[in-house]
Amino acid sequence: MTSQPPARKPEGELRRGWTTGTCAAAAAAAAFRALLTGEVQHTVTVRLPKGEAPTFELKRCEKTEDGWRAGVVKDAGDDPDVTHGAEIISLIRKIEDDGGIRFKAGDGVGTVTLPGLPVPVGEPAINPGPRAIISDALHAVADELDARCDLEVTVSIPGGDKIAEKTMNPRLGIKGGLSVLGTTGIVIPFSCASWINSIHRGIDVARLQGIEHLIAATGSTSEASAMREHPELPEQAFIDMGDFAGGLLKYLRRHPAPKLTLVGGVAKLAKLAQGHLDLHSKRSSVDMDKLADAASMHGADNVLVSKIRAANTAMEAFEHCRNANIPLADVIARQARETAMASLAGETEVDVIVYDRTGARVGTSHHAR
Repeated sequence: MTSQPPARKPEGELRRGWTTGTCAAAAAAAAFRALLTGEVQHTVTVRLPKGEAPTFELKRCEKTEDGWRAGVVKDAGDDPDVTHGAEIISLIRKIEDDGGIRFKAGDGVGTVTLPGLPVPVGEPAINPGPRAIISDALHAVADELDARCDLEVTVSIPGGDKIAEKTMNPRLGIKGGLSVLGTTGIVIPFSCASWINSIHRGIDVARLQGIEHLIAATGSTSEASAMREHPELPEQAFIDMGDFAGGLLKYLRRHPAPKLTLVGGVAKLAKLAQGHLDLHSKRSSVDMDKLADAASMHGADNVLVSKIRAANTAMEAFEHCRNANIPLADVIARQARETAMASLAGETEVDVIVYDRTGARVGTSHHAR
């Protein structure tokens, strides 16, 4: 998994990049060709599932004690991928006839320790998509050079264990390093596909652990507060939802859990309360008039309503209401719960908790429901 808090999207046309799986496939193909020919390779071309055929320069291509290895520096384009600039190394070693292609986790690549991920427990965290791309690249070399394709492929990402600390991998039970991801082989800048994938895998892992109460947070402050309030829940119960409420709720509609608690700050949950499922500041905003109308229905006088309409942020509006003892955060929580329930199939019990910037609980959906 390579998810991290999304950086601000730059203006203009964005450059696409290559997934870790594509880089591993390119390195593997180069190493296999070198093993068969005995010649050091300098570039390599691989074909991807949708027909693209990028060419990569190799950072290394060298003989080992019982095989060859090659390395490609990952270029994620303009996407804020934590593995951008990392070297992806594939070591190729022949195995017994009819052994097929086997995968191993090298330095910096994780191993799966919990069920719920696309590969079984005990396997290297190399997803089925990258495995297929790597296998296709190796078979292409084997066909061209009339060779057998009985190989052991060890994928390494030097420093990957440290990079993995910035991802959701430890919580998902991926130990020792990064996952090798990518279905198409191409990184689409700011698609946030890896984050949404991590949300889905987090739900799968939690449910297979028998966890019935999931807590999904919009950010680290609200998550930390929820963890303090629920010390009885294991780490896997907490889902780093970020801005992707829709990605979480739509998946839970198809894969329901008995109980879901959504936690977050005033502004993010105010957007959810107003029906937005993408909570990023670039893709949704709080309607201050609607917020003022909600406060008015719960006792705000005309002066306070005017202050809310003129407020620059939802937090400013909340502070005005808090000073006047108007439970705006409770209103936001109840309305956010309604949005969430409308997106689910009705099999999940939903609660919402609103925290302020200090992590203090300021609103809940179960107050005066």
